[in-house]
Amino acid sequence: MVATQKKTQKNRWVRRNNKREVLINKHYEQRQALKKELVDAAGDLEKQFDILAKIEKLPKDSSYVRARNRCPINGRPRGTYRKVGVCRALFRNWVMEGYLPGFVMSSW
Repeated sequence: MVATQKKTQKNRWVRRNNKREVLINKHYEQRQALKKELVDAAGDLEKQFDILAKIEKLPKDSSYVRARNRCPINGRPRGTYRKVGVCRALFRNWVMEGYLPGFVMSSW
């Protein structure tokens, strides 16, 4: 369907992002429970520090803010459509080649 993409360094970033997604899913419940505990322990400073220490012991990449929406094919980090899951450049090429029915490129 699509010509094979040249393997670039961006593939490493895609794999790294996939590993982050796995860690996020693995530690999500634990992280949310610790955050809830932190809010509940609003008055006790020692308890808050203990909870923060537990949160800091979790892997950094298990935080959801570390994940990035990337095109899974060429690894482009920006201009990725959530609905389709690919970057705008690849999406445009697919439309131009006629792989996606129902889309028409505008020209004037």
